[in-house]
Amino acid sequence: MEPLERVLREEWGRLLALLVAWCRRVDLAEDGLADAFEAAARTWPEAGVPGNPAGWLLTAARRRVTDALRTEAVALRKVPLLEVEASAQEQARRVVAAPSEREVVVDERLRLVLLCAHPALSREAAAALTLRLVLGVPTDDIARLFLVPTATMAARLTRARKKLAGARFAVPPPDELGARVDVVADIAYLAFTSGYASGSGADVLRADIAGEAVRLVRVLRALLPTRYDELDALLALMILQHARRDARVVDGRLVLLPDQDRSRWHADETREALDLLRPLATAAPAPYLLQALIAAEHAIAPTPGETRWDRIVERYDELLALRPSPVVRLNRAVAVAERDGAAAGLAALDGVALPGHRLPAVRAELLARLGRVDEARRSYDTALALCANDAESAHLRTRRRSLG
Repeated sequence: MEPLERVLREEWGRLLALLVAWCRRVDLAEDGLADAFEAAARTWPEAGVPGNPAGWLLTAARRRVTDALRTEAVALRKVPLLEVEASAQEQARRVVAAPSEREVVVDERLRLVLLCAHPALSREAAAALTLRLVLGVPTDDIARLFLVPTATMAARLTRARKKLAGARFAVPPPDELGARVDVVADIAYLAFTSGYASGSGADVLRADIAGEAVRLVRVLRALLPTRYDELDALLALMILQHARRDARVVDGRLVLLPDQDRSRWHADETREALDLLRPLATAAPAPYLLQALIAAEHAIAPTPGETRWDRIVERYDELLALRPSPVVRLNRAVAVAERDGAAAGLAALDGVALPGHRLPAVRAELLARLGRVDEARRSYDTALALCANDAESAHLRTRRRSLG
């Protein structure tokens, strides 16, 4: 991976949060940071990568924001760069108590997430903006997550930024915090999904984004004075999936869940997730809880062949009753196929409409199991035409070749 690309992936959110904390303007901060990356792309190939790439970018972005603020005749706090960065790092480590607020973790990226979860934005816009601004997820991958064209998502992101113009970069008051937490929980899972199932390029997964999403939920839990069941369930769900990261990719090759080497799963993380779920045994069904219980069934099965697919189908039925969606129907059909056979799974796909390659890929697999080879080939061809991820495309080509 090129140095600039690595810094973009690893440092975008932190640098943007530092800039927003400093200038209190999302639009100026994002423009300044984007300009700094463009400048790096021009100068680093000839001048060489600086010893502190993130510091170089932060300095360059800060200069551009300063120029913009001067142009707008806005007063600028003259705080040295090192003091700004040291202050932000210190704030990320401590809890600040205020008489009029609950205890909150003062983390600049958390402040940025809470800003993106502003009530002026729709939940979808808030999630998309957080993925773009905080974690640097490419716009086309965000579009795939929301099942819309890239141009449509780019326009939504622009409108969302404009709505935040002038909004305060601060932790909201207690009476607004609960609603923001609900939004951020959904945002965190979407961010996790973008890392766990990369939509395009060579990556099978982006463990850095997934890990950052897990960290965000941990911080949110620390914010709340009482236990929040769905937040605990969400954390358990994300940890159970994240614990499999080292088994999901071997030598750049995608390995599906039934074929994974379970000794490569992170057992300590799996235990933590199961411990989080135990107190929720009597909790009312809720979307994240049901998904976590499904993931737990895979985790506790001694072998893939001993997975309790009957319980998984029941959980999907409950989930469909609460939050029906094409993705849930697709996953339920896979579980039905494991419980009742490929023909039953194929029947469960009737009427499912879902953009992208995963629906034709599942259909191809079930057709292949039924010996309907020509139909399976056509479905694999459809899936390959829609798949933009290199590793997943390689997997689909391998499956198609196995048809003979």
